[in-house]
Amino acid sequence: MPPGWDWASGQGLLGLDDPEEWDAAFERGEAGLGTAVIGLAFHCTLAEVSPRIVRAMRLPDAAQRGFAFTAAGHAARLNGELTPELYEALRAEGPGGFVVHAIRDTLTFVPFRELPPWFKRRWVRQAVRDKLEAWWLYLADAIEGARRIVR
Repeated sequence: MPPGWDWASGQGLLGLDDPEEWDAAFERGEAGLGTAVIGLAFHCTLAEVSPRIVRAMRLPDAAQRGFAFTAAGHAARLNGELTPELYEALRAEGPGGFVVHAIRDTLTFVPFRELPPWFKRRWVRQAVRDKLEAWWLYLADAIEGARRIVR
């Protein structure tokens, strides 16, 4: 075991850069797999890390699953794309929960033309929702300003 990685405490796992070490830890049932897969997302190619992120998304520990979705978001940020298996894992998780930030990162950092059709629909829906929310906040601010003036 390299001196920088401590599976028991989670110390140094964000620096993990060896996919085989992650695989061995998965087989041993280590606790910090979600944290370690974030490290892999930072240090390895998308092709190397993608299957490991998908496996980490199915971990029994909810916190570690959340870290796996964070890793998917980082992969989208760093690579400007995701693999088909990652898109399917995000789709399978559905809206809400852990997947929200990973989907937002994907919608932000992956070019629209490279998104799968279901993700494009999600992008359009999110863009409309964001615009309506902005208008609502602008209207609420205008009403509050008018109330202050009237007082």
